[in-house]
Amino acid sequence: MINHKILEGLSEQIGQLFEQARHSSAESEVQQQVSALLQSAFRRMDLVSRDEFDAQSAVLARSRAKLEQLQSEIERLDQMVDQTVNKA
Repeated sequence: MINHKILEGLSEQIGQLFEQARHSSAESEVQQQVSALLQSAFRRMDLVSRDEFDAQSAVLARSRAKLEQLQSEIERLDQMVDQTVNKA
């Protein structure tokens, strides 16, 4: 979940940087400051990269498929046990 205090602080700081940019001609310096500010804010948030998300999604899909396979196997074994008990 995104921390709203971080976003509010980030918004305020970016606003201050743009206000400073109006009074100076150092556009590239402001861009660098905004970039550094955003990177710092993103590090404080619980974010993951797209690659990490995709890798974890793949692991989850494989785990889900294995779970379904094991559930089917348990059902099959239960039926075999039931048939054996009913024959005896």
